[in-house]
Amino acid sequence: MKITLTIDGKPSEATIDPGECLMDVLRRLGHTSVKNGCDRGDCGSCAVLLDGRAVNACLVFAAQLDGAAITTVEGLEGPGGLHPLQFTALDGGAVQCGFCTPGILMTALDLLTDHPDPTEAEVRRALAGSYCRCTGYVKPVAAILTAAALLRDGRRD
Repeated sequence: MKITLTIDGKPSEATIDPGECLMDVLRRLGHTSVKNGCDRGDCGSCAVLLDGRAVNACLVFAAQLDGAAITTVEGLEGPGGLHPLQFTALDGGAVQCGFCTPGILMTALDLLTDHPDPTEAEVRRALAGSYCRCTGYVKPVAAILTAAALLRDGRRD
């Protein structure tokens, strides 16, 4: 079965098996930021934006997605450089092993789309589905709050 997707702003076609999940399709197409941490939707490492909303790609059947728009962390960088979420994660030391980082950033982007001025508690609630073994969430939460401030000030790239 063939499906057509827009991935990170670029049209893409994929031949898929009917029961194949979005995570496997994206990785096969070279989007390696989409991590397989659990294959059950527990860890959030495979989070991407599907038509603008964060989803765990391991839980979404690709066969349902013909015509959908997918954004991975590779698609965040703009012409001016890193997206504020990427920049603040790197600059603030929120990336240690990095395995969970793409999923956390995509989840954060979904949060900031609806809540441009989140509280620390709202950020922590949004990250409840993202499992990080390294950071204790202190630096990722701080990075997301800093990115939110940059985005509110109009600094997108």
